[in-house]
Amino acid sequence: MQNFNPGRDRRNPPAPASLTGVIMQRIRTDHCLAALFLFIMASIAFLNVLSRYLFHFSIAATEEITINLFVWVTVIGSGLAFERGGQLGMVTLYNIFPKRMKKAVTIVNSAMSALLFVLVDYYMIHAIYNEITLFKATSPALAVPVWIYYVGVPVFSIFVFTGIYRHSMGKIKLLEVGS
Repeated sequence: MQNFNPGRDRRNPPAPASLTGVIMQRIRTDHCLAALFLFIMASIAFLNVLSRYLFHFSIAATEEITINLFVWVTVIGSGLAFERGGQLGMVTLYNIFPKRMKKAVTIVNSAMSALLFVLVDYYMIHAIYNEITLFKATSPALAVPVWIYYVGVPVFSIFVFTGIYRHSMGKIKLLEVGS
């Protein structure tokens, strides 16, 4: 049973001041990129299946694109998971802490999560540098320089850092309001 709120009519909610403002507020770059990459991956897989069954020919280069897009979607999805509190945690232990300790644990948890991705970015940038200067490797199917595929990890890590920040700030504000 829902709570009754006389000031709010559920059947006729008030119209927003600007519909474009509401739409633009909800469209986020990380969501759009994840959706775009997933659409591209699904389209490539579908076209490859059609090609195999209709023409008895498989497009091998599509696997290379799909695998690298999968890595990029995983990085973007990690940021979304951090923002929604979907990362691994010890909730049972966290719940028995007092509020002051919960705030400290939240800050330490966020710092350690950010440090993990700083290290991932550091080593990925190092690998990109090595690929550009030393190895000059190209991908087997499309002959694209491998560092182009690597660049997505540090670039899309901005969404991970944003997700960590949003989640930790939201959790800290919730703890402060609850006191």
